[in-house]
Amino acid sequence: MTPVYESNPVLDKLPAHLKQFIKPQNYADYSAINQAVWRYVMRKNVDYLSRVAHSSYLDGLKQTGISIESIPNMYGMNRILQEIGWAAVAVDGFIPPAAFMEFQAYNVLVIASDIRQLEHIEYTPAPDIIHEGAGHAPIIANPEYAEYLRRFGEIGCKAISSAKDYEMYEAIRHLSIIKEAPGTPAQEIEEAEHRVEELQQSMGVPSEMALIRNLHWWTVEYGLIGTVEHPRIYGAGLLSSIGESAWCMTDKVEKLPYTIEAAYREFDITKPQPQLYVTPDFAHLSQVLEEFANTMGLRKGGLESVEKLITSGALGTVELSTGIQISGIFTEVKSHDGKPVYLKTTGQTALAYREKELVGHGERYHAEGFGSPVGKLKGINLAIEDMSPRDLKAYNIYEDKTVTLEFEGGVRVTGEIITGTRNLQGKIILISFRNCTVTYEGEVLFKPAWGIYDMAVGKKVVSAFSGPADVKSFDLITHVPSEQTIRVKKTEEERALEALYQKVRDIRNGKEITTVIPAIFESLKKNYPNDWLLAVELYELVQDTGDDTLAAEIRTYLEALGSHLPGVAHLIDGGIGLVDDNLVR
Repeated sequence: MTPVYESNPVLDKLPAHLKQFIKPQNYADYSAINQAVWRYVMRKNVDYLSRVAHSSYLDGLKQTGISIESIPNMYGMNRILQEIGWAAVAVDGFIPPAAFMEFQAYNVLVIASDIRQLEHIEYTPAPDIIHEGAGHAPIIANPEYAEYLRRFGEIGCKAISSAKDYEMYEAIRHLSIIKEAPGTPAQEIEEAEHRVEELQQSMGVPSEMALIRNLHWWTVEYGLIGTVEHPRIYGAGLLSSIGESAWCMTDKVEKLPYTIEAAYREFDITKPQPQLYVTPDFAHLSQVLEEFANTMGLRKGGLESVEKLITSGALGTVELSTGIQISGIFTEVKSHDGKPVYLKTTGQTALAYREKELVGHGERYHAEGFGSPVGKLKGINLAIEDMSPRDLKAYNIYEDKTVTLEFEGGVRVTGEIITGTRNLQGKIILISFRNCTVTYEGEVLFKPAWGIYDMAVGKKVVSAFSGPADVKSFDLITHVPSEQTIRVKKTEEERALEALYQKVRDIRNGKEITTVIPAIFESLKKNYPNDWLLAVELYELVQDTGDDTLAAEIRTYLEALGSHLPGVAHLIDGGIGLVDDNLVR
């Protein structure tokens, strides 16, 4: 089977469950119109952003090998990104947020390889190669920011989601797909936008994933850096939007100091942002990230974190104080005095220690679920995990002994000890029983007829996070997108227009003679009276030929077109300005 991408040492480290999202870039599918859109946006951006973007942007464009003239080829990008320890892969539009962030944790940029339509040249809600390639890639050449991005992914992929989060992801993915699909009826787009708005109003208490996604939006996507009075742009959403990069610098957009409060500020992906956050430097981003991570189940543990996992209904992990990790779908927690005293999963479960599955305790062995008490023994000040071999023997917690362990929270375990599993420090982390009965306030939680009972050892829950402890424990290759990017068959008229754009591109690359310019211009006026970008490209080309008469004619045509199409007049003026500025220089 032919691989869908060209690997390198960075990509080789990706686990299989992330590789399933990668798709081929299919560079030959980019039309000359696509290339012209890229070129216009990049020329406008470099011209404008050189004055308002963080200095890392222009430096990064050079360092990452991103050309103004052509859409970047992923293979070429990877060869250059590899030098700074990163890589890039192509995907189909939005992928689940946890997967997106996990890619970042592996130093891999996720790039939606499609490119926006000419009609959406200023901004698109759909991720595209302008946003990802021209927005994200240049800034990661800054080492401090690159480490922030990696660390964000590492923490973000552990954030616990809710069922509503996945609904929102699906709704936004659908909206982005149909908005970028030519010919989508306006009513269908309105209905999709209404669905997103409905979900936004009914999300309830925001999950960890929703909150950290907000931080990602207000930094990685729409972040400003410097001072509130004199900010610079570093967020990829702004760097890739020729409309919003200018809008955000006006007084119409409120500038706020970046703090952890940004996690509680929602955003609307379909509209320009009314406020943005300004970080004084990249180091401050990491400081806020760590502050937020301290609020997550990942670091807090306890009853609330386990309840978050239960609410999510998704695969997650609980880690006890001994380091043993239980991965599965958590369905029940019994508590006492605000502390978890018994945990239960349903279905396939795996046990691990330090992210490595314990031998013999994979999802096949624990196919029906897993349950275990948490806490200290009643009347004994010393927790099981803190007992020395002599203490364990004194309390009859020893191989071949029948023992009753009564926990402070009310859970009682009675059975014959078979063996114990210790961690590297020698502490007991798992005890296995035969003929075992587990009860809680008269409720039977485990019966001898069910076989061997494995009890995880730990006096408290120290961590709870999304996903498995050991990614090899479960078959995570299940991604089947509910909807794929729409590929519309081009009409003959559209193909003929693409051919004209290709001739212009060939002239610029020295593959076509300049004498065909008048014929292209005549065909454009006759057959495509609303297409402005090709006329801008012709205006630029004709300047090099020295034909002042034709240049004046094309300019007059463009100015008239701007009056006829006021919605794109500023884009036309911007294109003329780029050409004229270049002549002055």
